[in-house]
Amino acid sequence: MDEKILNWVTLAEKFSASGDPKSMRTVAREIFDVDKNSADGLAIMAESSLYLGNVDEAESLSEYALSVEANHLRGRLVMGGVAMKRFRLREQLRIFDAVIADAHAELKTLQAKLNDFNRKFVLKRREKTSADEEYQRLLEKKFFIAQSLLFKALGWSSNGLYLAGEPARAAQALLEASTLTDREDQAAELYSKHLFLKNYRDVPPAQAKELARNYNSFFSRVVPFTHDRKKFNDERQLHIGYISPDFREHALANFLPPLFENYDAENFSITCYSTGKKDFVTEKLKAFKVNWRDLIGKEPLEAARIIDEDAVDILVDLSGHSQDSCLPILAYKPAPVQICALGYTASTGLGAVDYFLSDKVCSPERNSLDTFTEKLLRLDTCCFCYAPGLIRDMPAQELRAPILKNNFITFGSFNNFAKVSDDVLYMWRAILDGVPRSRLILKGKIFSLDDGKELVKDKFRKMSFPIDRVEMRPYSPDYLEQYGDIDIALDTFPYTGGTTTCEALYMGVPVITFRGKTHGARLSASILNAADVKELIANSPMDYVKKAIQLSRRKELIAAYHVGLREHVKNSALMDGQKYIRELEKIYRAVWSDFCRSTSHKKFNSFNF
Repeated sequence: MDEKILNWVTLAEKFSASGDPKSMRTVAREIFDVDKNSADGLAIMAESSLYLGNVDEAESLSEYALSVEANHLRGRLVMGGVAMKRFRLREQLRIFDAVIADAHAELKTLQAKLNDFNRKFVLKRREKTSADEEYQRLLEKKFFIAQSLLFKALGWSSNGLYLAGEPARAAQALLEASTLTDREDQAAELYSKHLFLKNYRDVPPAQAKELARNYNSFFSRVVPFTHDRKKFNDERQLHIGYISPDFREHALANFLPPLFENYDAENFSITCYSTGKKDFVTEKLKAFKVNWRDLIGKEPLEAARIIDEDAVDILVDLSGHSQDSCLPILAYKPAPVQICALGYTASTGLGAVDYFLSDKVCSPERNSLDTFTEKLLRLDTCCFCYAPGLIRDMPAQELRAPILKNNFITFGSFNNFAKVSDDVLYMWRAILDGVPRSRLILKGKIFSLDDGKELVKDKFRKMSFPIDRVEMRPYSPDYLEQYGDIDIALDTFPYTGGTTTCEALYMGVPVITFRGKTHGARLSASILNAADVKELIANSPMDYVKKAIQLSRRKELIAAYHVGLREHVKNSALMDGQKYIRELEKIYRAVWSDFCRSTSHKKFNSFNF
């Protein structure tokens, strides 16, 4: 590569990293002044077009670049981006896999050249000339460009891998990407996404805790706010802050009303801190008698300062490591007591988070697994309280079980397909084998793509899964009504359903779940326990298969579930908002009293209520 062009490409990469595609186009034009047919100029122009939303132009320019230089790394990367924009899932995965492999190879070659170059000066004990230093700078610029392209390929690839039901590979891509950026906030965000995706597959408890704890290292330079215990007392009204990016049309909305409509206004005041988008659900939430603060667009320190100035006593994070996490704000410790609840199913690993809200089913006292860096708060009932209706009016349930008209059992799962591990598929295959003529309905975003369906079919063929008995349905807004086509819902593991389990029960469909060993792996079991349908909880994978098969043979019981399950759930602890908030307020008061009494940083394993 011409040295002048190399300098322009390096600058273009910096503009790309700062989110400035228009300046990338300016750089491309400068490259064309040097070489009007430069593959680098064409690929940079193509990449900027992709960012600006002109996908057709991005495709034609990247094709032109590849006609000039067939294996041009950036040109291929942009072609992967075009495939991504056009939802060609298999093509984008194939392209990104190849780009990542070639970027690794190029970096390895460049690193070897740099090592050899520097080694000879150590061995010969001579100083570098200006020509030597210029050669080293050229190698370092090439290394920087290749590493930047690898960084983008890993990030883009992770999105496709997740959609394709390969969360483990997606998590690994994000972990590597987190090591390739000098921006600490960006590295923390990527590592946070890595942690979120690790929940989709089994991780040994000690490793899970260590992975979570590593997140804390990204905030080593953060200076937290201090809170003098002597200024507080444990009898006054407490100011509770709830912080989330998801006070909107989001699964979380199904669990927020009990927090806002039934709280004890004499002893507690509430402020919601919104860091995300607004919509019609946001407006419904604002109608509750709570204070509201919009923190969208604010840097973590500025947001933390606002919370501190509001004198929040207990800050409850409702996001954990989910998308647009609020944990960088909590790292500043803007409130004396900080709790993670509802929005995440595992440890945050952040030292500034004091507690994690769980329950006695998700985290039984006898459970020896130590996966949390936080102290556990165990509710007697489920850590979730289901309260649907904010997002949409809940449709009427189909009272007639499908088996009564079909004369065969229909199993189903509307869970995110990324939750469907190979172990789950083997259990589902065993269930279908054990129930002649039965069928399985799967519904999710992956089935909205032809490529997605083919990827799943490929996986099924390798497992000898009876594809002819599986119906793949795309995501649609009327998914709740489609529960009327299912006799029995099959849960996923180790990442079980949360909202999906609640919705299935509310629509009159029994859910078979396997109670695992961790909080997240036991969430559905906690929901079923609170809904008083413990008979649907299995204690092992084989018991899961056995329960599904046994229930399939009891036509009258299935029919009874479809008729009476909604009312049963509505009258259960799962939807008892008054009981839930009273128990939660008892927890708030207890942890606040502990804070006020404590004069040291004494640790407790858990609180039970």
